[in-house]
Amino acid sequence: MTAEAPELAGWVHAYSGKVRDLYVPAPAAGSGDDAATLDAAGDAAALDAAPALDAAEHLLVVASDRVSAYDVVLEPGIPGKGALLTQLSTWWFDQLEGVPNHLVDPTTASVSVPAAVRDRAMLVKPLDMYPVECVVRGYLVGSGWAEYRETGRVCGIELPAGLHDGDRLPEPIYTPAYKAPLGEHDENISFERTVELVGADVAAALRDTSLEIYRRASMVAEARGVVLADTKFEFGADRSTGELTLGDEVLTSDSSRFWDAGGAGAAGASSGTGSRTDSFDKQIVRNWLSDNWDKTGTPPALPPEIVERTAARYRELIERLTAH
Repeated sequence: MTAEAPELAGWVHAYSGKVRDLYVPAPAAGSGDDAATLDAAGDAAALDAAPALDAAEHLLVVASDRVSAYDVVLEPGIPGKGALLTQLSTWWFDQLEGVPNHLVDPTTASVSVPAAVRDRAMLVKPLDMYPVECVVRGYLVGSGWAEYRETGRVCGIELPAGLHDGDRLPEPIYTPAYKAPLGEHDENISFERTVELVGADVAAALRDTSLEIYRRASMVAEARGVVLADTKFEFGADRSTGELTLGDEVLTSDSSRFWDAGGAGAAGASSGTGSRTDSFDKQIVRNWLSDNWDKTGTPPALPPEIVERTAARYRELIERLTAH
């Protein structure tokens, strides 16, 4: 069983995803605020929390140490993971100057971030989120490789014949997914399906912005000896202006595949061939799980050595990227 979201002074727990917990500001005593729909322990189903989330001026996103793979939460967590990924997200937000994001400066806000979670929390503004995970792939790997072997395509995009697992693609491709509710599997969808979900203008903006962020981030990573193989973004509309805004986490070891450029093929990243053996993400967890679980029933507990190796790679990635 995963650890419960912590109680935080001044905040009410509204919702938990696979690896993050979401809080709304606690209502003033006797205010009769909609947040009263939350129970006394500060826990609620997302449906019950919806009124409070809709009315909140700020939200607190707390990254836990939980780890997920294949759409299930695993045990145990990765010690320090929440703080590491929050540090990485905020660093990337700073690198992406000109891309609107959901971060709020705590020094100017009417609410404060509790000291107990300061190293793993982001104070953000609520967005009207789009139900699309904006996946960009620069390399052929994972579910993309599996689909390519069967069809020669990835999410409807035809690719050149003769590619191999881990190959660099001629150009990055945008392969969106429908963001499924908690407990269900995300579904790869076509661009045309995205248009049906959010409209043509928003669908085009999601695609174009995702590809541009990926290109910028790839250049930053490669300058530091790291390959950004693929990643996913989530966007929403600013509730005041309607502006497309980058939300959730960004370019972390959970949402992306990062490889050591020195191990990405015989001549490094420029060779066009990648290697998952030197990954800075949770591929270590995925690989172990694939070898020890048939994806039915409850997954086995992660061995200590897998937990320790994953934590070490997360730390090394941050050192690689932020040391420059």
